[in-house]
Amino acid sequence: MPPTPFLNFIRFLLLALLLGAAGVRADEASDLAQRVHDRPNGRDLTTLGRMVLTEKDRAPRIREIVTYRLDQSGGETANLIRFLDPEDIAGTGLLSLDKADGTTDQWLYLPALDRVRRISSDRKGGRFVGSDLYFEDLQERKPSKDRHRLLGRQTENGILCEVLESVPTDPRDSAYSKRISWIDPATAIPQRVDYFEKNAASPGKRWLLRSKKRNQGYWTLTDSRMIDLSSGHQTRMVVDVALYDQKLPAKLFTSQALADESLESEYRP
Repeated sequence: MPPTPFLNFIRFLLLALLLGAAGVRADEASDLAQRVHDRPNGRDLTTLGRMVLTEKDRAPRIREIVTYRLDQSGGETANLIRFLDPEDIAGTGLLSLDKADGTTDQWLYLPALDRVRRISSDRKGGRFVGSDLYFEDLQERKPSKDRHRLLGRQTENGILCEVLESVPTDPRDSAYSKRISWIDPATAIPQRVDYFEKNAASPGKRWLLRSKKRNQGYWTLTDSRMIDLSSGHQTRMVVDVALYDQKLPAKLFTSQALADESLESEYRP
């Protein structure tokens, strides 16, 4: 017996309800991604801390590091990273300029060569000075560059988190095929992020937050680590000092300041 008009109407109504619910969940996912991106972090930030590289059967390698960030006009962000110690890496720096359109320009300074070189956009998956951080991990990623969906809730780091999947709208625009983030809905701070590369079934890297601290009214991520799940190699980032809203000048975020420590050192904590 063919479906009656009433049955057809019921089917249409159920389909509309399902599509509507899916649309609402998609909006909620995008809103959560935007909240993470927009989390209050001060107009500028200066940190002093350590990068600790750990691998099996080797003593940890500890690098002292200073970082600067400035939110500029028009939705642009500038970041400068400088290694201070040990001697073999001291002076090495990375300058990242995240533009309003979602693109990023990066330059690396190597003291041994005494030159600044631009990082090609196709090196997103290149490792930053032998760490587990890719150059892409040191860029700001706009939520609009990904499609987001909520996968449910799961406890991570003792917190009931929203689990958010983010897939690049343009696969060529990221070293990752997708990211899955465990986000504390109260603070919009990720507690864990799994990074998927060629193998979409299992992550290649995992970022974990281990501690945070309230400082000048802002949350500072004081201890985190990026883990290569294949090798077990880890890069731990520890923040010992964090200073917000110090009125950092724009001249600090130039290739000249990247190559000349004297233009930057006066702003160190």
